[in-house]
Amino acid sequence: MTGRRITPYKSGIRQDRGARGHRMRLNLSTIPILVAALALPAASVLAQTPEPGSLKTGAAGDWLIHQNSGDGPKICFAATQPKTKEPPGANRAKVVLYVSAWPKDGVKSEVSVKLGYRIKPDAPVAVTVGDAAFQLFADEDRAYVADTAEEQKLIEAMKSGSKLVVKATSTRGTETTDTYSLAGLGQALEAVATACP
Repeated sequence: MTGRRITPYKSGIRQDRGARGHRMRLNLSTIPILVAALALPAASVLAQTPEPGSLKTGAAGDWLIHQNSGDGPKICFAATQPKTKEPPGANRAKVVLYVSAWPKDGVKSEVSVKLGYRIKPDAPVAVTVGDAAFQLFADEDRAYVADTAEEQKLIEAMKSGSKLVVKATSTRGTETTDTYSLAGLGQALEAVATACP
């Protein structure tokens, strides 16, 4: 879907042009506790006080559910960190898989991956769920699905799968493989859909 997109992002609300059209992305710095919280057990995460700009609304399996808490357009997302990252010693920032929604623009679910490094330009980012394979496009340290039909296929594969694997290459030439658990994703997506109908 072309149009404005708001996605958890690294440096303030900003506007970019990507392969999918005009995007507005939410600053990950408005929710810095998210990345740290993803590493904690669900009970501990739910007990923490959310940072300004984000409201932690729950957890499902290996996923945390958040929504913005400001006066701006309502944004909801589910997020998780990889269970394994290869190579283990690679110098990377936090790595997070998101499924985001913002009703104002009619977006129900956008998949994005924050890889923790700048992705090699024009290098594909390969995602597999079981036997289903998808190519994402790179935008700095993030990767997105280029068209909504493929994105919906990826979401459906994720709902029925148990793990998602992301393979990408950094600008330094480091090849990485991240494996995410999909446990709880169905419940997390239902919570996002309820909060951001």
